[in-house]
Amino acid sequence: MKLGLCLAITSLAAMLAGGPVSAAAPKNIAVVIKATDSDFWQYLVVGANNYAKEHSNVKVTVYGAPTEAEVDKQVSILEGLVSKKVDGILVAASSSDAPVPVLKEAEAAKIAVVTADNRLNGFAPPHLATDNLKAGGQGAEQFVKILKSRGVALQGKVGLISAFAGIEVLTKRDEGFTQKLKQIAPGLTVLPVRYIDNDIQKAMTTASDLMLANADLVGFFGDNNHSGDGVALAVRDAKKAGKTVVVAFDSDPEEVASLKEGIIDALILQDPYAMGYKGVDYVVRKLNGEKLPAYTDTQAYLATKANVNDPKIKGLLDPFSLRK
Repeated sequence: MKLGLCLAITSLAAMLAGGPVSAAAPKNIAVVIKATDSDFWQYLVVGANNYAKEHSNVKVTVYGAPTEAEVDKQVSILEGLVSKKVDGILVAASSSDAPVPVLKEAEAAKIAVVTADNRLNGFAPPHLATDNLKAGGQGAEQFVKILKSRGVALQGKVGLISAFAGIEVLTKRDEGFTQKLKQIAPGLTVLPVRYIDNDIQKAMTTASDLMLANADLVGFFGDNNHSGDGVALAVRDAKKAGKTVVVAFDSDPEEVASLKEGIIDALILQDPYAMGYKGVDYVVRKLNGEKLPAYTDTQAYLATKANVNDPKIKGLLDPFSLRK
């Protein structure tokens, strides 16, 4: 058989099998997370890296500022990636506004952009995220369910601890919680939101101050993992576990430990693993010219002490266990 015919047959077989037809260089996909100091974003990285391990034509490189507060640092990272001319970018933006100009520049340079978690203002590439308004409402429903299970009247005050002001995903969670609580338990009053700059110690101090200042405070809602960690520390110190309701978002080892200990009553879990895995897949598909949905809901799940060992919940609480 002639060499040319042999190569043609080999290529056809590869195409029919769904495999690569050439030894083209892998696509360089940059995954830009909000911060390197949070397990939540490392969970997204696990999903992204697993995708690359399953697809030899994809190379994933991870970037991120040390903290979510360093918005300028994230913008600088994105500028560098545009200069490097990577093939695609999956980004969880720390700000809805600051990275927009450089991401528009990336699209103009034919770099495929997909966003996760935080929506952008005035720029809407394919987006994967939790429906945070709905998920905040789930938190309110669970909050009321816990109070009822303890025989506590649906009266009193609720502390709302937020990581940052002006972050779209957090604002939606807080709105969802507040709106649903007003609807199903109008006797509960949500106190003005307290912002803690994603600082666990500040969250602890804030929660402690609110408990001291409000004798009728029945519980807290924390809208991310650092908020939840700080509230749990305050409730533990006050010896109010099982008395003061704590519902929080996300998971890290400290939150999980507090959930198992009974200090945190419920965690609203996102699926950052799916954001990473599907996000890189969307970048690749975008590079291939596929039409993608404008928005993909990666879902939210409820974790309690009762279901903490369920297989699905265990994987969400510890995506590191899914690492390949």
